[in-house]
Amino acid sequence: MSFPSSNPKHLMTVLVEDYFQVGAFEKLIQERNWSNFEPRYEQNTRKALDLLDSYDTKATFFVLGWIADQNPGLVREIASRGHEVASRGYYHRSLKNLSPEELREDLRRTNAAIEAATGQKVAGYRSAEKLSFARDSWIFDVLADEGMAYDASFMPSRRDARELRFAHRVECESGDIWEFPYSTTDLGAGLLPISGGNYLRQIPFSLARHAISRWDRTVEQPFVFYFHVWELDPEQPRISAATLYNRLRHYRRLEKMDWVVRTMLESYEFQSIAGSLNIEQTATLADDPLGNSFGPVGTRPVVEADTRRPEAGVPVTVVVPCYNEQETLPYLKNTLSGVGNELADAGYDMRVIFVDDKSKDATLETMHSLFGDDPKATIIEHAENKGVAGAIMTGIHAAETEIVCSIDCDCTFDPFELPRMVPLLTEGVDMVTASPYHKDGGVRNVPGWRLLLSKGASFIYRRVLHSKLDSYTACFRVYRRSSMIGLELEETGYHGVAEMLGRLDLKGGTIVEFPTVLEVRLFGVSKMRTLNTIGGHVKLMSRLARMRALGNKPANIDHGERQVISAAPEEHPK
Repeated sequence: MSFPSSNPKHLMTVLVEDYFQVGAFEKLIQERNWSNFEPRYEQNTRKALDLLDSYDTKATFFVLGWIADQNPGLVREIASRGHEVASRGYYHRSLKNLSPEELREDLRRTNAAIEAATGQKVAGYRSAEKLSFARDSWIFDVLADEGMAYDASFMPSRRDARELRFAHRVECESGDIWEFPYSTTDLGAGLLPISGGNYLRQIPFSLARHAISRWDRTVEQPFVFYFHVWELDPEQPRISAATLYNRLRHYRRLEKMDWVVRTMLESYEFQSIAGSLNIEQTATLADDPLGNSFGPVGTRPVVEADTRRPEAGVPVTVVVPCYNEQETLPYLKNTLSGVGNELADAGYDMRVIFVDDKSKDATLETMHSLFGDDPKATIIEHAENKGVAGAIMTGIHAAETEIVCSIDCDCTFDPFELPRMVPLLTEGVDMVTASPYHKDGGVRNVPGWRLLLSKGASFIYRRVLHSKLDSYTACFRVYRRSSMIGLELEETGYHGVAEMLGRLDLKGGTIVEFPTVLEVRLFGVSKMRTLNTIGGHVKLMSRLARMRALGNKPANIDHGERQVISAAPEEHPK
């Protein structure tokens, strides 16, 4: 088999994606929430670019279409520094979730974003997952139909013909296409991937280095090396909700990758895949082919303000209780920015009260760093730890608006539901509370034992209180401040959240239940102490039962006939 290049150097490939977009976390993190995370792909991509420049090496950068749309200036900079930019797909979706037509549309959307940024035709593709020749070879026809020159997605196995382990040409009806599979070494019992990434972080590099050296001496086709830009970032945020396997897969030996890449660059000559195929890449980088001007390299296009939005709407306060949430706050900052925009579109003016419940980490300092200059943000510091309910009540008392919301700092309930929850606080309604156990709600990735305890508590609260709800313990709520301000809680921890609802119920308050989805927290660890929380709920249930039996109503909210409303949310298009 003849290879296009007369001097087939090895191939350097770089995968441009962020730490929250990887396959290890795909079951935890939805695409619609990507914009809430602290982005680090730009700084890590520049780190990769500088590293390659120091060895005068050109590479193929497989870039997500989502990143090309978010930051065309960065993608343009990759091209301007002499590298090839190819497709990684738009959303890092597994091929098993894409039909041939969906793959075709994904290719077109991604290529359009990249070509708009670089002015260069996209020649190659690498899928979000490693593909199998036996199962996934149908994609070659789609790639060839879309004018792609090569693919680099397949992981060979011992069952495959030996020639499939190396760069080879695939014949398709629309024309031939080159395949550059992941490089492997034959151990006799199977093939061991030695091409880069997680494989070279996990296995002893001395073993991989020996196998790569043997490839260099004995194989005519080029060795394909790759790394992700996030692998150059040992300080990236930790997604604590991931399984132990996925945490090891993603985070173990990140500090090793910079050294591995440097060792490879010192040992071998590399080039881009386009360079190896003699594909010329010309571009006019001053302006993109669609006529848009991007300004200085590395910047995002300027978006003009939406002048149609009203200057001020109905004032709403969001209370955020925080205890040891240093890791979560950057994610929360991006989330609140988006929520504020959506509330404004719905006719509301959001301000935020953060209550630091005597945190032991750098939560308070991080709050001031992220929100201290925001004129609509207030930071309150507890002199002693009171618990989540105590922090929420502090925020309610400090609020200057009649509509007050409380959210979990870890966003286990999606704050983007607030624009749908707040309008349910109509005249005569005192509280809107989130319910994951409602028939229209749901849970995602939450441990079964936690669900059992929570549902068990709700079962008993339904028999103690007037309001027959599906959930009584969620912190995600909307309150009428005047209905809450007179409540005096005996419990201020997790079970105090249920006491707030219980006392309001016994006062004759009207409660709206809003079905929504509960997810596992992504950052840090839960501060809930299971046995203490169970004991607290048992005592609270007994106290509320006595209050109801004795007709103990400290004050009466006269809304006429009691009503409990169950409100199904509209599907969130975000």
